[in-house]
Amino acid sequence: MKVTLDNIRERESRHVLQTYRRQPVAFIRGSGAYLYDVDGRKYLDCVSGIGVTSLGHAHPGLTAVIADQAATLLHTSNLYYHPFQAEAAVRLAELSGLPRAFFCNSGTEAVEACLKFARRYWHTQGVTDRTGFVAVMGAFSGRTLGALSVTHDEHYREPFGPLIGPVTFVDPLKPEALAEAVTAKTAAIIAEPILGEGGIRPMTPAFAAAINEVCARTGTLFIADEVQTGLGRTGYPFYSRALGLDPDLMSVGKALGGGVPVGAALVSERVSRMVSPGDHGSTYGGNLLGTRAAAFVLDQLMNGLIDHVKVVGAHLERRLRALALQHQAIVEVRGAGLMRGLEVSTDAMAIVNDARDRGLLVNRTDEVVVRLLPPLTIDTGEIDRAIEVLDGVFSTASQRARI
Repeated sequence: MKVTLDNIRERESRHVLQTYRRQPVAFIRGSGAYLYDVDGRKYLDCVSGIGVTSLGHAHPGLTAVIADQAATLLHTSNLYYHPFQAEAAVRLAELSGLPRAFFCNSGTEAVEACLKFARRYWHTQGVTDRTGFVAVMGAFSGRTLGALSVTHDEHYREPFGPLIGPVTFVDPLKPEALAEAVTAKTAAIIAEPILGEGGIRPMTPAFAAAINEVCARTGTLFIADEVQTGLGRTGYPFYSRALGLDPDLMSVGKALGGGVPVGAALVSERVSRMVSPGDHGSTYGGNLLGTRAAAFVLDQLMNGLIDHVKVVGAHLERRLRALALQHQAIVEVRGAGLMRGLEVSTDAMAIVNDARDRGLLVNRTDEVVVRLLPPLTIDTGEIDRAIEVLDGVFSTASQRARI
């Protein structure tokens, strides 16, 4: 039977739990910055699996590494040593400045680990009531109970309460609120350097300075949620460092395996000294396939890819700002590197749908923002093609608005 979008949708409707609102397209192949659907149609991918396929699709080097490891040994568990956790951890330490890594399977799991390690830090010292967290309005850290607890949107939170607490949310545009929110019972502050699902909103220098001041004065730990911003996405290894922040813990995921599920909680020496064997674990976490893929991706980042992102990210910003001057529907251009958002005054989902119909994949976040997260390997010609499509989409939207 020929694979078609209709038969895929029909089978999913009967057997897959309906937790996703999928767009009407099914992909079966990719190459570089492009995806191909079941009918063979080609799409320029500026979503990259929500920032996951950092090296593009079917990257020859990553493909070879995955194939070799799959043919050699996939999994042994954390009962035993293998070579690749250390390889990936060394590279992560060099890029982040945090000396230790706990490997897991996703960014959400990395956030969970960071929250646990923050509480463990205080418990080990006998401060058993320092269990609260301060998070940021607009934050999205994941959907498991701990990560959901520091995610701001009530749409995600309300059906699953009571969540882990206490958690206090502060307005990132009001840095003075941070000092009041942090108390003697706060274990850690957690924040994304750029809000991802919250609309591609970079943290202000004033808020970053407030985090540094409060943490230095109170001893409160800082968790940088770098799941979306980390690993070269912004043109920096980790964007928290670009803001002058000094995290005690950092969550990473998404881009780390180039499409292979792997995440990591990165941990400072002072926190790691308070963690004991048995405090956390994962059956699949840090398996040979995931960490070998991660080590390969990290090698690419450390050998020219981050510099490439700086160049093409600046090109993307110039082209988007020029596009905004041509179309009144674009309210603001935000972001850094290859993490960009267009806040629009028109229907953002209509922009996404029209772009897809024209062969360009972008997505919507925070209801009114069109988000671009292309592969880190995208080139300037492909960026120009994406802008050309968006120009046509916004022109059409403008014509509809005048009718």
